[in-house]
Parts: sequence; C-alpha cells; structure tokens
Amino acid sequence: MPKRPLRSLSPPPQASAIYDSWLGEIEERLSDPGTDRYSLCRQTLYEIFYPGFGDYSEIISDPSTPLATKSALLALDPNNITLEPEYYAEVETEKFARVKPLIWLWQSFDRSPLGGTNVDVGIRLRRILAKHIFKRCGKNFKSFQFVEFSFGYNLEIGDNVVVHRHVLLDDRGGITLGNNVSLADYANVYSHTHDLADQSDVTNHVTVLEDGVRITYHATVLSGVRVGTNAMVGAGAVATKDVPPYHINLGIPAKPVRLKPNAPENIKLNEKS
Repeated sequence: MPKRPLRSLSPPPQASAIYDSWLGEIEERLSDPGTDRYSLCRQTLYEIFYPGFGDYSEIISDPSTPLATKSALLALDPNNITLEPEYYAEVETEKFARVKPLIWLWQSFDRSPLGGTNVDVGIRLRRILAKHIFKRCGKNFKSFQFVEFSFGYNLEIGDNVVVHRHVLLDDRGGITLGNNVSLADYANVYSHTHDLADQSDVTNHVTVLEDGVRITYHATVLSGVRVGTNAMVGAGAVATKDVPPYHINLGIPAKPVRLKPNAPENIKLNEKS
C-alpha cells in the first residue's frame, strides 16, 4: 500500500500569533502552583462562550438576567457542576478536585466553536491540559475532539500516542498506554467491571496497551486486558483477554487471525489466545 504521510499545516500568521499567545498564557498559569484552576477554567470558558458579555458576577446577580442564562453561566464554573466520576465510591476526592476543572475545561472547549474540529489549536490545548491531568503524559501526545476519560489521574501515556475522536478511556482502575499507541475513532478501553448479579459490585483492573498497539474503529478492550507490543485489535472487535504481541485479533470475542507482517520470526500465531 502507498504511504500517505500527514501534511504539515498551520493557521495564517496573524491567527497563529494570537493562538500562540493565548495557549502560552494558559500554559504559564498552569505551571504556577498557586494558580486557582477553578477560576482559570471559569474565566477561560466565559471568554470563549460569552466574549464582551460584561462582569460575570454582576450578570448572575442581576434580577433581570433570565434564569436559563444564569444557569448557563453558573455551569462555566466547575464548582457548580458534577461529573460522573465524582459519584464513584473509589474516587480520591483530593486528587479529583485538582483535575476536575481541567477536565471540565477540556470537555467544554471541545463543544465550542474555538475547539470543535479545530485540529491545530485543539491538539495543542489538550496537550497542555493532559500534562496536568494524567498520571504521566509523554512527548507529542495528540488527542482529537470529544475524547472522554474518568478520573484522568489514573492514566499513564507514553510518547507519540494518538487518540482519535470519541474515544473512551475509562481509567477508573488505571490505564497504561505505551509509546506509539494509536486509538481510532469510537474505540473504548475499560478498566472496571460490574458483577453479573449485583451491579454495585465493581472490580477494578489495570488495562495495558503496550508499545506500538493499534486499537481500530469501534473496537473495545475490556478491563484488565493486556494488548502486547505491536498488536492490533481490529474494527468492531471486543478484546476480552490478553492479545499476544504482533497478533491481529478480530471478532466478538476477539480472536487471533494472523500476525502483523513485521512480526519477528520467533513469534508464531497463537490461535488459542
């Protein structure tokens, strides 16, 4: 198959200068341990969604402001909203309080005209936020829009990882992504399971995708599964158990169908895995 490397693009110079300054300001503020992350989130979202609207507090306290408008403004402040992981029994409250405003900023930005499908700016902002949300985030992390994760602080990500649109990373029990991992659109990676008889009985497991793993379109990796180096879970497949290195697993449940062409000679197809 022909190689089709990505083209190199950037916004026009005037726009680039503004984007650079704005992103640099956010990065600088997040690098300061004294920064109030909740205020930063509220201020940033207010400037994105309601530019030139006036003083935030005055508008909310004004009796003539419609209740729907007040509610929308209040929701810009992560102090005034709840996120699903906060309801989980095992949430580490202090840890989540540190990342919550950045998760809310990430999610809300993605639903704005500035975020949305704006690739260049979106990837750069998410890369900045990821360094302050995840347990570890390597070099050149690239996340497209509408990626969802749970706690965030249980995510370990290596270098050159790419996460495409609408991916779910359920790091409730912990997820580790090695170097050069790629997750295609609508992929799901889980790290917790529910008991068949009692849904409130939850078991967490660390899920690991080793270096060079590809999880393709609409594929799912279940809790506690280890996908070996350079292995691939094919489109729509559900990996219910470990995937050996260099194997391509397809189907529900996912089973080995063949080896990748670059597999070392000493690796043989494990049809029982």
